[in-house]
Amino acid sequence: MGGKAVATGKDRQKQLAREHYERQMQRRIEREQKAKRTAIIGSTVGVVIVVGGIVTAVAMLGGNDAGTEAASAPTASAADTATAAPSAGPKPYDAATGTCDYVKDASGQVKDVGMPPAKVKTTPAKKKMTLETNLGDIVVELDNAKAPCTTNSLEFLAKKNYYDGSKCHRLGSAQFPMLQCGDPTAKADGKSQDGSGGPGYVMAEENLEGATYKRGVMAMAKTSAPGSTGSQFFLVFGDIQLTPDYTPVGTITKGLDILDKVSKAGVIADMGDGTGAPKESVQIKDVTIAGKS
Repeated sequence: MGGKAVATGKDRQKQLAREHYERQMQRRIEREQKAKRTAIIGSTVGVVIVVGGIVTAVAMLGGNDAGTEAASAPTASAADTATAAPSAGPKPYDAATGTCDYVKDASGQVKDVGMPPAKVKTTPAKKKMTLETNLGDIVVELDNAKAPCTTNSLEFLAKKNYYDGSKCHRLGSAQFPMLQCGDPTAKADGKSQDGSGGPGYVMAEENLEGATYKRGVMAMAKTSAPGSTGSQFFLVFGDIQLTPDYTPVGTITKGLDILDKVSKAGVIADMGDGTGAPKESVQIKDVTIAGKS
């Protein structure tokens, strides 16, 4: 006799268990994506920062992990931290040998361009980075002497055309005045879970002693875990009260007017933490870095 198959009670229990497991995994993935996304500034209420989450002092910020402003300051869970950075994190710059420690990290969405050379030089003390964007050039004086591993990584990525065509995906409000860039997978459309893209490696944070995040600072995004700095960075166009956990790698010498213009236009949609994809799209066309005498 023909007919439609009917699942047995046992089969139905298995199906329900499987669906429950799949829902749990989906929620976990969403949590991990959110933690990565907020990692710049890992954000939130209280302002935590990342492309992660570390709390700090701006009480009106609100709630996420990433570039951040929000009201509750979520920190990454154990599971999030495990995926965000390796347990045996990268070591800081070794001045005796002149080497940096870059550690492979396959979490998030990876645009694999290889690994930067470990051997670096702290001279010249300053290097000039030019971000050619659709709105004009943003120029940053990189502090190679104090953040050699980060500067070396940025230079490596620039030579690999890593940032070319990428969009700055996260804009903060007046309470959290920063623009986050550096995720080559970001769509910056106000709908996508941007902020999880990276180069496939992480490095230790640098230049943290006495670090402040005032107007004109360029700093690196990270998750709540130490040694989780990758390719994402944020450009500060106001003063932000953050704990000294994000590598201040340079000072913006040209282009603050561009950031002010982008800020004035606002965001496409608030992600719930006072930040969102900028209405005034910022696309990086090319990045070049040159030494300065």
